[in-house]
Amino acid sequence: MLTDIAISRAATLKPIAQIAAGLSIPPEAVEPYGHFKAKIDLSRLPATDKAGKLILVTAISPTPAGEGKSTTSVGLADGLNRIGRKTVLCLREPSLGPCFGTKGGAAGGGYAQVGPMEDINLHFTGDFHAITSAHNLLAAMIDNHIHWGNALDIDVRRVVWRRVLDMNDRALRDIAQSLGGPANGFPRESGFDITVASEVMAILCLASGLEDLEERLGAIVVAYTRDKRPVTARDLKADGAMAVLLAQAIKPNLVQTLEGNPAFVHGGPFANIAHGCNSVIATRAALGLGDYVVTEAGFGADLGAEKFFDIKCRQSRLKPDAAVIVATVRALKMNGGVAKADLATPDAEAVRRGGVNLARHIENVRQFGVPAVVAINLFGTDTEAELEVIRDIAANHGSEAILCTHWADGGAGAEALAARVADLCDHATPQFAPLYDDDLSLFEKINTVATRIYRAEEAIADPGVRAQLRRWEDAGFGHLPVCMAKTQYSFSTDPAKLGAPTGHVVPVREVRLAAGAGFVVAICGEIMTMPGLPRVPAAESIRFGAGGEIEGLF
Repeated sequence: MLTDIAISRAATLKPIAQIAAGLSIPPEAVEPYGHFKAKIDLSRLPATDKAGKLILVTAISPTPAGEGKSTTSVGLADGLNRIGRKTVLCLREPSLGPCFGTKGGAAGGGYAQVGPMEDINLHFTGDFHAITSAHNLLAAMIDNHIHWGNALDIDVRRVVWRRVLDMNDRALRDIAQSLGGPANGFPRESGFDITVASEVMAILCLASGLEDLEERLGAIVVAYTRDKRPVTARDLKADGAMAVLLAQAIKPNLVQTLEGNPAFVHGGPFANIAHGCNSVIATRAALGLGDYVVTEAGFGADLGAEKFFDIKCRQSRLKPDAAVIVATVRALKMNGGVAKADLATPDAEAVRRGGVNLARHIENVRQFGVPAVVAINLFGTDTEAELEVIRDIAANHGSEAILCTHWADGGAGAEALAARVADLCDHATPQFAPLYDDDLSLFEKINTVATRIYRAEEAIADPGVRAQLRRWEDAGFGHLPVCMAKTQYSFSTDPAKLGAPTGHVVPVREVRLAAGAGFVVAICGEIMTMPGLPRVPAAESIRFGAGGEIEGLF
């Protein structure tokens, strides 16, 4: 059996100009980065009022057994194109953190991949570096302003803008900066987040264009004065330079699947610590170019899908037509208490026990008024009895489970899923609505997500956290949605509580205002906005082989 990377290298990709031409993108709008990837200048696209059907791919709670959400997204897009539906794929860009940490590459797998795989996983077109630079330019300008007299009267104890780096590095979570004497500024505590958690990343992914991008950058709250008035990037005159650094990054990246179908890969916020969706710009461009658009949101539906619906769709006015929830027998067994080493042993009862996780995700997606179908990503060890359990769970919760073999068979293995999804898009009547109204208080919004999506008894927070939320409401930010930062492995904040736990509480230990992005982040439990590397990081296995090709990335 060929490996993912061997399959990727054996594929013959088309010149990117050919992919663009298939979408009727004029040559002057295509800015090639090599032979197989390009930036698309949206200002050079013909005006259109076309609006394709929007399909979200989400999943059950992730486990070390794997679910294959990105792989299924690619397979579904290929399958839709195979049955004659002009479809564009929209994915997020991979972060270097997981690539060199635990997850490895993030370009799909088997015969359902996007390429060029190594480029996409390593630097790609430089978007993340531009975001990192723009973010850290603002950090430098804050410290520089304080050093040269502090005309804005920034309270150095209340600088809330941290620095970022696109790498897992736990040693940078909390730092003491500006040591070494007066020439280096005023010493204070600070820290680093990973670039995918940057508000600049969220802004790039939610902005409608360059003008909106600069406006949002200017609205970033970076610090507070001694009398607790907010200080923004615009106050520091940093917004223009930041926008200039992002002028290329905001253009969506066009690549292709191994079957030669178009894919926009643009933006990359994590869903456990950020909002977990690709850029609005790429999604809107795809909807104007194709009849169907397949996009994905990170981790399980309790994180990525909830934020897709409550943040991305709320801000952009996008309305999804259908959702796909990816599940595997293996992952449901783990949710049912089976150890990873024993997953190959048939155990339909364990699938049934773990199936409560799938059932809850189906219920949650249906809360948003979006019709959903379950995609069973097939593994060779799955038995018919185990598969039948998943079909029963889906049917009992008003959905349908469809077997998919896209990893082995490419788009042909997802044709049945594609046909059902196309039917939902063409004939179902979605009644999409976000989970909560804008006029709820910020803490009420947090509590709504905790109780209705996580099935917690309640969200809890210290008086200081609640007081901070009230101050933001008084300052005019109360209408914003909330972005929950919590573990991806459980509906609770305890990653060890698998399945579908109830009766737990969601402790909110910190809140952060992302005024430019347009949401408030609630950091729950022990989740970290700067991940660390595992005991044996993937980086130990990544190297050049004897033939000069990269090994260990996939």
